Formats: sequence, structure tokens, C-alpha cells
Amino acid sequence: MNSLRVAAQHPGPPVGVLYVLAPILILAVAFDVYCLRDLIRASSVRHLPKAAWAIVILLVSAPWGGLLYLFLGRDRGDAGRSRAVS
Repeated sequence: MNSLRVAAQHPGPPVGVLYVLAPILILAVAFDVYCLRDLIRASSVRHLPKAAWAIVILLVSAPWGGLLYLFLGRDRGDAGRSRAVS
């Protein structure tokens, strides 16, 4: 009976926890959006088709799905080469 009364007094997490978790959640969502945007704009990817990489980015726990894409799936092509400005 006491546990029901305690649960009724504290219906959710402390407000301080929300202040810590909100920026982390925003960063995780922004990172996933960046990875999806990069995937859409990429002309080619490595190891898996684009649709499979999109599933990995969205369904594998953040930030691991995005990191897998960036390190394994992103086709660096001409990354690191300086482009001549004409």
C-alpha cells in the first residue's frame, strides 16, 4: 500500500533529469538527420544499398547506426582531394 502512495506522489522523472536528457536527445536526432541527409545526397555507398543504410541509421541505437554508416557505408570517393576552383 505504501508503494502505491509513493508512486502517486512521484509520477515522473525529476525535472533535473529532463534538463540533462533533452540536449542529448536533440543531438542524437540531429546526428541521425545529418546521416540521412548525407545518405540521400550520396551518389554511391559501400557494402549495403541505400535503403538498408537508412534502416541501419534509424533502427540501430543512436548514435551507433549513424556511426556505422559514416565509417563503413559512406563512399568517400574524392574525399580528401582538394577541388580546383576555376
